[in-house]
Amino acid sequence: MDTSIAKKKPQRILAIELFALNPNMTIKEVAAKVGVAERCVSKWREDGNFIDKIYERYMTEFGSQLPAVINAMVREAKHGNVQAARLVLEHSGKLVKNVNIHIDSPFEKFLKAEDIQDAEVVEIFDDVVVREDLPPREKPKSIKEERVILKKVIDKELNKKNRNEKRKEWYAWNVRAKAVGIEPLKAKRPTKGQRKEWELSIIAAEESI
Repeated sequence: MDTSIAKKKPQRILAIELFALNPNMTIKEVAAKVGVAERCVSKWREDGNFIDKIYERYMTEFGSQLPAVINAMVREAKHGNVQAARLVLEHSGKLVKNVNIHIDSPFEKFLKAEDIQDAEVVEIFDDVVVREDLPPREKPKSIKEERVILKKVIDKELNKKNRNEKRKEWYAWNVRAKAVGIEPLKAKRPTKGQRKEWELSIIAAEESI
């Protein structure tokens, strides 16, 4: 992100972040968080470039979560989750759903029949070793059970990812505060009002530079 643009339009940049990372937020909520009037945010959303920036930021965040999701599916696949294994193979291009059908012409069938008649038959069944000490197989889970397990694992990974993103966001705000001489919040768990007031003071200090 261009730092010069961020310094000139910090409220607009913050609005892009909020819309991209919280798609369910309303214009009213974003306006309150950013500290501008609702009509200002509505005007921003009428700008095609503003919408493009939201989409670009969302896709960046979406892409950053894919490794966590894939790792979760790989872990489940190793534990026997068939649905997870299928998704992993499809993602990696190892599972192709195409079915190739080849129909031999009468002449090709004739040639193959000739090859079979002339071929030497070799019995190799005596060389096959059948193990009797196979490990016990677990009772296979139903597709519904596998989907439930997979969803729980993915949700857990996404929650972990979201916590890390919040920590990064909090760190970024502290860096911005330090740059303009604003003291960090003393409360470990500030209220929404305290957090908003602190963030607006940082934005105001940045604009005055």
